[in-house]
Amino acid sequence: MGMHEGRVALVTGAGSGIGRASAQIFAREGARVVVVDLNEAGAKETVELIEGAGGEALALAVDVADEAQVESMISATVDRFGRLDAAMNNAGISSPGFTFHEMPLDEWHRMLSVNLTGVFLCMKHELAQMVQQDVVGAGRGAICNTSSGAAVVPAPGQPHYTAAKHGVVGLMKNVAQEYASARIRCNSVLPGITETAMLRGAFEANGPEYRERLAATVPGGELAQPEEIGETAVWLCSDLARRVNGQGVIVDGGGVLR
Repeated sequence: MGMHEGRVALVTGAGSGIGRASAQIFAREGARVVVVDLNEAGAKETVELIEGAGGEALALAVDVADEAQVESMISATVDRFGRLDAAMNNAGISSPGFTFHEMPLDEWHRMLSVNLTGVFLCMKHELAQMVQQDVVGAGRGAICNTSSGAAVVPAPGQPHYTAAKHGVVGLMKNVAQEYASARIRCNSVLPGITETAMLRGAFEANGPEYRERLAATVPGGELAQPEEIGETAVWLCSDLARRVNGQGVIVDGGGVLR
């Protein structure tokens, strides 16, 4: 029996990368999965992969920075599957690097609207559903947010990304504290440098030597794979992690030790 057998999981940013890998792992562990992405085609591809492996999934195209869309996302989840047991708020964007005093305000707002406000909105409406559910197993629900190693050490040239990912960890602590008595947990994964489609775009733009430079900064010289992050997130949302709450788990092979 899988860790999430008979339960319902939702993953944002699940059209590729860490989100897609996490959605597939949730399905492998027995969950029915709501696959959310701004890119509808990517979400549908993930659903096809899950269904091809014998799982059940629903694709939704959602802008997580739009509260009406997020609210509809939760309604569609409950209409289809009846409840929401686990949520991984993973949707995020990247940005070019900027010297702090040259950061355009519109880039600052764009980054925070998705990477921080989007997480807030998702948690707001996920919690609204979870608090009214019956307890199943160890609780009413569990949330895992994707933060970053940049929540511990600053990402060079990325003050807006660093601020957003620090903010995600702060929101996590608020939720973990406030909803523990309702038997709802909230944690975060803090990935190190992970080989996603987003990062591969940077490799293509900057050449193979850029990849080599990044890999040289990682313990063992190997970039993380999306599945390695997903395994941790899915475990954090399971009853096996029932005593883990309000924690930011760094998944980077020991690159950041704090």
